[in-house]
Amino acid sequence: MLSLTLNTTPKPPSLSTAFLPSFHAPPSSSVIHKPIPSPRPISALIIPPSSSGQKVSNQKQVYQPFRPPPSPLPSKFRNLDTSSKLDVLTNRLGLWFEYAPLITSFIREGFTHSTLEEITGISGVEQNRIVVAAQVRDSLVQSEIDAETLSFFDRGGAELLYEIRILSAAQRATAADFLVGNNFDAKQAETLARAMKDFPMRLGDRGWAAFNANSPGDCLAFSYFRLAQEYGAAGLEELRRQSLQKGLEFVVSEAAKLLLEAELEGKAEVKEAIVDEVVTVPLVRMQLGELAESTVVVVLPVSKAEATQVEAAPWNCEGTGNFGIVEAEKEWRRWVVLPGWQPIAALERGGVAVTFKDGSTLPWRESQKNKSEPILVVTDRQRKEVAVDDGFYLVAGGGGGNGSVMEEGLRVVGGSKLKEKGVTESLGMVVLIVRPPREENDELSDEDWE
Repeated sequence: MLSLTLNTTPKPPSLSTAFLPSFHAPPSSSVIHKPIPSPRPISALIIPPSSSGQKVSNQKQVYQPFRPPPSPLPSKFRNLDTSSKLDVLTNRLGLWFEYAPLITSFIREGFTHSTLEEITGISGVEQNRIVVAAQVRDSLVQSEIDAETLSFFDRGGAELLYEIRILSAAQRATAADFLVGNNFDAKQAETLARAMKDFPMRLGDRGWAAFNANSPGDCLAFSYFRLAQEYGAAGLEELRRQSLQKGLEFVVSEAAKLLLEAELEGKAEVKEAIVDEVVTVPLVRMQLGELAESTVVVVLPVSKAEATQVEAAPWNCEGTGNFGIVEAEKEWRRWVVLPGWQPIAALERGGVAVTFKDGSTLPWRESQKNKSEPILVVTDRQRKEVAVDDGFYLVAGGGGGNGSVMEEGLRVVGGSKLKEKGVTESLGMVVLIVRPPREENDELSDEDWE
């Protein structure tokens, strides 16, 4: 094998050739000795320079993206410089909700979460928890919650308030009182928030009418009641009894308490409230990761907002074989998988999810925040007869006016309006409207519907 060794020894300065210029050392008088700069503090290398100290070149101006003004800071932090504010975060000087706005302020000034973590030791996850919890606390202040209850969260309350972020402002206030009254930890707060969020979606479930939607205790008890039924179906009697006992710890309504006691004694005879039809269409927003946590899912064909497509979509699909492979009666290009919410879990056949590009004319009264996002309108094609005044139906070219969704001649119209126009048959009854997941929480009350 051939080996080559390169001689990299530099030639003497006096060596001169036709291709290499002679090296002449400069006279001693021309040597400039620059002072060695003193070491800069590490914070100076990390902290973004302030805009006031930057010199803008006359020849070229660097594009600076617009940054919104920082959120109001507590008065005791407003006059601090950057280093002092970082010191507040590093040493947790003050209550958590007081220095939470500093995190938002630094992010808007150009800091990253990882940079703040390196400087202050507060992880990115904790930064997010503190900021979100502070926003939840602000909503409690606006709800004029009891001062004693609010003070409960002053120390170590960020973990609790963060868990109830998924609730509406009114629900947060009642949930906060319940958390304080029962001395819940973060895990229990998460369970409560999920129970309160889930309860309205369980309309029609066994025993649902006995519980009060406005009571956090009842919502939590109902979640344990449902869990007990699942354990019972699986033959896990001990776990079933434990779940019922947990429900009895928190239940408030007398009717719900009697139901849980009777269920525990094996004497339950549930008298369901008579619900002829769904009075208002359940309107739900999917939660991030909700599908992964669902024990029951529903597979539906997806149709464009066209009458011919709605009618042509498969009427039936079912799981077959040991692996539950889903087979449809005909080929179809688009399908959607949704959590097994009660309104759609009961669909045996004929269900279809119709896509609309936005909900700009949906029959609810609210601001423009949800007008531009796409929606899924789940329709039961077996219930074509316009029979319920308070129901909503999918029709082609019928109805109109307020309370309708129209796209390419397809509309969702209230039953009473259709009856006024003499319309007796539709493409199907709307059983659910689904909005895509997002981080923000928004709620509609029954009064929001027209």
